[in-house]
Amino acid sequence: MHSNSLLLAAATSVSFLADLASAHGFVTGVRVNEGTWFPGADPVWYYYPQGAPATTGWNSLNQDLGFVSPSDFGSNNIACHKSATPGKLYINANAGDSLTIYWNTWPGDSHKGPVINYLAQCNGECTNANAGSLSFTKFDAQGYSSGTWATDRITAPNNFTTTVRIPPRLRPGNYVLRHEIIALHGAGSDNGAQNYPQCLNVKIGGGGSVSLPGGTPGNRLYTRSDPGIRFNLYTNNINYPIPGPALWTGAN
Repeated sequence: MHSNSLLLAAATSVSFLADLASAHGFVTGVRVNEGTWFPGADPVWYYYPQGAPATTGWNSLNQDLGFVSPSDFGSNNIACHKSATPGKLYINANAGDSLTIYWNTWPGDSHKGPVINYLAQCNGECTNANAGSLSFTKFDAQGYSSGTWATDRITAPNNFTTTVRIPPRLRPGNYVLRHEIIALHGAGSDNGAQNYPQCLNVKIGGGGSVSLPGGTPGNRLYTRSDPGIRFNLYTNNINYPIPGPALWTGAN
């Protein structure tokens, strides 16, 4: 009886999440060079009686497919989403490889904003890391250009995908990829931006020799008053400053 109740709750939760998926989204997985598929963390993991399945994605308490608000920027929730714990698998890729990141959906008509990618090197295995121990380096960022937001390119043209290239001279090692969309439809008001960080473990090989710089802890990436966080996108002349630390190009 108890087992059946758990399964019924899980099925109900799956239906609930399916309804919410039309509002926001999550990263379902990654393909390396348009080939091998590596699974991300599905928020429904929380309802599985047997526990979370092994994935490359970090599990978090985002069962509402919600966001991290600017009022939470001082906590570790902004690093890899709410109460995130590391995935148990790795994406296997080499420096210079392209990662195609798949979202299950994204409401591009309303939730417009930048797409930003960071890397953090793990001290040992990323599968044993915690969000507060990671320091992130921004290596890829797309904002607003020629009348188009980065989120526009995720939706209709690319079927909810976006591609990022691992810096070709990056030193081999274990890394966490922090992939993030910031939705700005409410960002004209204080605490109105919506951050959707998604973390995945990546084991990078190849012959690169350049190490990441020191990086920035997740809880110091942004403040609620940063120009790219507090931003009114409903203007005729958009000049959007991507928030966060400077873009690093040292291993390109």
